[in-house]
Amino acid sequence: MAREHGMIEPFAGEQVRYVNGQKIVSYGTSSYGYDVRCANEFKIFTNINSTIVDPKNFDEKSFVDVVADVCIIPPNSFALARTVEYFRIPRNVLTVCVGKSTFARCGVIVNVTPLEPEWEGHVTLEFSNTTPLPAKIYAHEGVAQMLFFESDEVCSTSYKDRGGKYQGQRGVTLPKT
Repeated sequence: MAREHGMIEPFAGEQVRYVNGQKIVSYGTSSYGYDVRCANEFKIFTNINSTIVDPKNFDEKSFVDVVADVCIIPPNSFALARTVEYFRIPRNVLTVCVGKSTFARCGVIVNVTPLEPEWEGHVTLEFSNTTPLPAKIYAHEGVAQMLFFESDEVCSTSYKDRGGKYQGQRGVTLPKT
């Protein structure tokens, strides 16, 4: 389905566990989903301005922008990233993201809202470090798994039909109202 609909670009048709002979956190096609990678663009939350996190009036100065192959998330904090993969969700599919156990076992929680029918773009990922220690995320390695639920009929109103505010997003996208 992913290939015939051009749902995921770039697409890895098998599970990738090694790159250049080095073991990595896997990405690509899994049994019933697709393991995505995060790109090397990160927004790391910082409280240097003592601001309040307000989704209706989000202060971009609450983040430090980092482009690197590794992201260190401060203790009890979070970082935003985006998927390497660009998604085009068909009108009869709902996609749900869950974290990979490798990160969950380290106290790093991945949070993404569902990808609705006919949504497209890079997925903005949120990594919460629930530990009292710094946590490391690797760019270009697997970070979360997308699960695809196909309906036997198309939805009556898609994300595209509603003119969703995150449609076609590229890069790490902050909250919009």
